Amino acid sequence: MTPHKITPDEYHQMGPIFLDTRLELIEGELFDMVPIGTAHFWTVAQLTHVLTLHLAKQAFIVCQGPLSLPDSEPEPDVMALKPADYRHRLPEPADVLLLIEVADSTVRYDRTRKLPLYARHGIPEVWLIDLNARVAEVHRQPAGERYHVVTTPNILIPLAFPELTLPLEDLLP
Repeated sequence: MTPHKITPDEYHQMGPIFLDTRLELIEGELFDMVPIGTAHFWTVAQLTHVLTLHLAKQAFIVCQGPLSLPDSEPEPDVMALKPADYRHRLPEPADVLLLIEVADSTVRYDRTRKLPLYARHGIPEVWLIDLNARVAEVHRQPAGERYHVVTTPNILIPLAFPELTLPLEDLLP
């Protein structure tokens, strides 16, 4: 059975139908979003707090907001965006300075569906924080469907903000 493909415009028109459902549009397919647990909530809140505190004058920090792609509208956990007026448009790949996914039950999905999508659209840096393994994968240098540089540092330093150092242990519950 083949899933029905939809466009971002169709996805937005369907919004009122799915009022109580958390969905994400990935490559024309709708995926249920997993409920957010305590550890996930805390890590996302901590990242949002720390990044806003340190980067408020350099970036627009967004927590669980949509990213506009041609056939997708993922909702990364945290994004540091170039300062711009987003009142009338969603952020696009060229706006993203840093994108962060926090995962416990969705690690495989994030690695196999979302990371290739982000690489294909040229997102320069993606952090995948695996709460189960207590590790952060830093993905850089996108080309095609993958990132050519992947590291697992204990101190996270964003490419776009080299003055900022974040100990991984401070971001984990």
